[in-house]
Amino acid sequence: MAVDPELRTLQIDIPARPESLVKLSLLMADEDMNLQAASQLIEADMALAAAVMKAVNSSLYGLKGRVQSVQQAITYLGMREVAAITFEMGLRAAFPPAAELDPIWRRAAQRGLIMGRLAAAMGQDAWAAHSAGLFEECGKAVLFRHAPDHYPSMLRAARDDTELLSLETAGFGVSHDALGAALCESWGLGPAAVASVRHHVHAQAGGPLPEQPARRPIVALSVIAHVLMNDPEHLDERVGPLAEAAGLEATLVLRSARKVQEQLEAAAARAR
Repeated sequence: MAVDPELRTLQIDIPARPESLVKLSLLMADEDMNLQAASQLIEADMALAAAVMKAVNSSLYGLKGRVQSVQQAITYLGMREVAAITFEMGLRAAFPPAAELDPIWRRAAQRGLIMGRLAAAMGQDAWAAHSAGLFEECGKAVLFRHAPDHYPSMLRAARDDTELLSLETAGFGVSHDALGAALCESWGLGPAAVASVRHHVHAQAGGPLPEQPARRPIVALSVIAHVLMNDPEHLDERVGPLAEAAGLEATLVLRSARKVQEQLEAAAARAR
């Protein structure tokens, strides 16, 4: 998809999607996806395959034994999670290495995992949810690449992402949520994932969900992931109103969130 022409006038470059991810997207779109072909596609890019294997064997996924191949990773985790990890590594590779971006990538991996598993447990689009979580803060990486001498000071100065949006708009004429949504569109993510990236800051701050009912569930999962990562003791009180606004069943949402939280805590305990 094309980048919004209005963003092009700002002369902020949106990185192109790597060719390997273009091919992987086509495989993921096939209802009768060839798992062997997907595995071979990932393994054909040695640097990408190595990064995927490193991520799969991290404490975040909590696997009991060490995975030795992409095919084995697919067996243990399923194609969706392995594909999402591949997209995560491709996204990171599109930007220069920087210590300031490391926390963004760590949060992206955890958030994507949480949102994907929540969606799977609730019968929602798990691929859209996982990718939305991975790409949620990618607009920050775009601005960092655009202004490496100035943007880090904005990241340090902002008390939260709501304040960061104001600083970004004043300094660049655009904020990271809009840039992130533009990158998602140009990389071929679906409308629900794009909407989640575009609206996540305001939704997490207690603002309304998107007007289109079909866009609300994934944005709601973004808010739940944010609560699980930053304020888990208030999970119960946030779920009820959020589920109602998104047209979701509150009991199912809460049960799913607690299950994912237990999985993350168990993985963290095994890593210690």
